[in-house]
Amino acid sequence: MQSANPPASPVLTRPGPGGLSDAAVAERVAAGLTNAVSDASSRSAWDIVRANVFTLFNGIVAGSFVLLLLLGQWRDALFGLAAVGNAVIGVVQEYRAKRSLDGLALMNSPSARVLRNGAEAEIAVAEVVLDDLLVLRAGDEVTADGVVLHEVGLEIDESLLTGEADPIAKDRGAGVLSGSSVLSGEGQIRVTRVGAESFASRLTSEAKRFSLVSSEIRNSLNRILRWITWALLPVMLIVVNGQMQVLGGWDVALRTGTWRTGAVGAVAAVIAMVPLGLVLLTSVAFAVGGVRLARKQVLVRELAAVEGLARVDMLCIDKTGTLTEGTIAYDDAHPVARTLPGAWRDVLGWFSSEPGANATARSLHSDYPVGVPLDPVGTVRFSSARKWSAAQFGGAPDAPTTWVLGAPELVLDHDASDALALAADLAEAGRRTLVLAATSAPLPQGSVDEVRLPPGLAPVVLLTFREEVRPDARRTLDYFREQGVQLRILSGDNPRTVAAVARQVGIEGVDGFDARTLPEDGGDLEDVLDRHTVFGRVTPVQKSRIVAALQARGHVVAMTGDGVNDVLALKGADMGIAMNSAAAATKAVSRLVLLDGRFDRLPSVVAEGRRVIANIERVSVLFLAKTAYSVLLSITFGALLWGFPFLPRQMSVTDGLTIGIPAFFLALMANSRRYRSGFLVRSLSFALPAGAIVAAAITAIHVAADLSGIHDLEQVRTAAFVTLGLAGLWILVAVARPST
Repeated sequence: MQSANPPASPVLTRPGPGGLSDAAVAERVAAGLTNAVSDASSRSAWDIVRANVFTLFNGIVAGSFVLLLLLGQWRDALFGLAAVGNAVIGVVQEYRAKRSLDGLALMNSPSARVLRNGAEAEIAVAEVVLDDLLVLRAGDEVTADGVVLHEVGLEIDESLLTGEADPIAKDRGAGVLSGSSVLSGEGQIRVTRVGAESFASRLTSEAKRFSLVSSEIRNSLNRILRWITWALLPVMLIVVNGQMQVLGGWDVALRTGTWRTGAVGAVAAVIAMVPLGLVLLTSVAFAVGGVRLARKQVLVRELAAVEGLARVDMLCIDKTGTLTEGTIAYDDAHPVARTLPGAWRDVLGWFSSEPGANATARSLHSDYPVGVPLDPVGTVRFSSARKWSAAQFGGAPDAPTTWVLGAPELVLDHDASDALALAADLAEAGRRTLVLAATSAPLPQGSVDEVRLPPGLAPVVLLTFREEVRPDARRTLDYFREQGVQLRILSGDNPRTVAAVARQVGIEGVDGFDARTLPEDGGDLEDVLDRHTVFGRVTPVQKSRIVAALQARGHVVAMTGDGVNDVLALKGADMGIAMNSAAAATKAVSRLVLLDGRFDRLPSVVAEGRRVIANIERVSVLFLAKTAYSVLLSITFGALLWGFPFLPRQMSVTDGLTIGIPAFFLALMANSRRYRSGFLVRSLSFALPAGAIVAAAITAIHVAADLSGIHDLEQVRTAAFVTLGLAGLWILVAVARPST
């Protein structure tokens, strides 16, 4: 762990208890001590131009184009115009996608809460300056390195930086790192590092930068391009030698100048082998997919994530905020104590109004307003791992002094069987249930990691809460089941409550599995996940382990969530999907953000991913079939010392009519085909036989001409050109099925 920086330079105005003044902020901005870093959400314009223009294949095309111009064969250099057009289209499409995604990223960029001029203010992360006082609460993402000035139950998750999954308690004077997130409690830190000097600036900028994540399509295409690159030189030598031998040998060709004719044939062979538009159309398909999702209020942080959507076969769903509306409404109180302590309403008022209260506790505020002010002598803030919070107050020796609000089955022991039975019945009805319990024993002392429940807790009252199920949840889940996507519902609530909600959204015949009994062994955990669909009392670490176990079973896992307790699982999933209402830390690790929070966006999101991957597969077959017959023709005609059967202009025309123009339509048209693994095998299993058939047909034309005594090369090339055009149209019709 890196230690915090020493205090700021004494020449700067020091912050007071109320934070920096406007003058002190201006002083630091002028000195460049701001949190602004280069953190583009997509590639720069120059990166896009470089990726689409300065490639190996474009270099080969440019060299061939220049050679033909020098030879005076400008009519055979038409492919150069097509290559320029491809590059321009690729740059324009990606730049449009960049502008769209950058705009969404800017509108949904995180903010920081600071104390300035004695008041809290929300500012952009880049506007944080050295010595600012950051105010942290549960769900916040730490935006700059700092030192804790004061805290109340502050627990920080640094797993994204250190890999340590357990929350870390931060006492006064402890260092806090940017890129971590607040799990519970609250605090105030003084910023000690900003901008590029902060611990996580490089990590976070790289994590949020545009990238084409590892994908089956990208990996397969890169493998094919490597094969073609290795084959280009030897095949080109075979073709050039064959051309020269047809012209009477190297000596004759060089002496008479006929080598120029041979060079034209060699260029035609090389250009035919290069799948110029394949990488272009893949990038365009991803970019257009990202723009289409942006129009549906879906922010794609990484364009290749569009492909990942098509591959998902397991969807893990957090209940609150995903299946339900995410708003908690207080329902009723159910007394369970024979005699209710007089202060219980005031205690609930304190729990509902204290700054670190979660959404469930805050929903009590209207029914239990703050009455008698209570001053706790000790508190334990709520955390997703514990499922309870506690406070100790002063009072009469025989009166309850310590109160605990939390999940009944975690707070109460078996002696409170009546209260536990009532809580189970309420949960079975689909209502979230908490218990308020009391004891005269003090809170146990110790660090946050060692916090224990006080002894002698007795239930006072059960509290029930309602959550409204999203009206679109059932229809959305039905879609996924119809599409063969399996579902797992993971929640920190009572398993019976979760199961009741699951039944409301159409998942029948399920009983909630209590995650407290989940096995530690990976194999046993995978078996449990195979048998059960709904899980309750799931801790954040368990959600992450469940995602990893499903991946170990060969599933491609998408995880949806909106809470800090979902961060680890979202980060580990193949596709992390966050709601816009999610905490900043949750959205930071997600690859997709549903900006309008509509769960029913997911079917169209998955459909877009399937459209992209299915269309790229169809397009790749067109280009790979062309490469296959080009290589076979080059080797065959070169080895048999025959002149290459096409001029570059003929290849340009057939490519444009049977591959180039149709490929753009195929790459962008509607396609609802389900994803199936094996992209490369399927593509080659069609492209190689198709290429062999075309090569055999062209070879047969040449053989027939020889047998018929036709030695006019122009006639042979014309026949080959017509044959290639018809064969290309046959491949196009086969690839474009089903016809629309």
